[in-house]
Amino acid sequence: MNRTYTDDPDHDYGPTRSQQRRDALAVLELAGQLVELPPSRLAKLDLPEDVVREIENTRKITSHIARKRQLGFLAKVMRRHDNEAFDSVRAALGENRERQRQETAAMHRLEATRERLLADEENALPELIAAYPQLDRQHLRSLLRQARLEREKNKPPRAYREIFQVLKSLSETDEAGGEDAGDAEA
Repeated sequence: MNRTYTDDPDHDYGPTRSQQRRDALAVLELAGQLVELPPSRLAKLDLPEDVVREIENTRKITSHIARKRQLGFLAKVMRRHDNEAFDSVRAALGENRERQRQETAAMHRLEATRERLLADEENALPELIAAYPQLDRQHLRSLLRQARLEREKNKPPRAYREIFQVLKSLSETDEAGGEDAGDAEA
């Protein structure tokens, strides 16, 4: 009788080749994310010394193909360590990604509010004032006028940027108070 190696139900053959490839690609992706991190954030992560050294080497390389090859080597060095060694790093990167998405969404909401104020001041400004009674109305109206003039005369958008900063400070004081800034801008 011919038996193949898969006929033994008690033998653990380990992960399949497909699973090994998926795992290797996941480590390669993590290596790419680590190389793209700023040095200040990288220093906060708990990484093995040889991995940090290879990340620094990879950052020095500018040639696309050489960098890709070095990134593969970095992933190989990372695979030498236990998977658990990078669990905290994956968790930190996941949390940071979510926080960045939230910050980007908040910034887009502020930009939309600024554009709405410039396009339809008569309706948008009273809503904003109702939501933020502490708002300096005169200053904001002055900034809106200046921003429109800057657009018409093709000047640098100083007032346009300052409007964003005013809205951002309102949003930050609102978040500190525990209220939802998204309701005020709707």
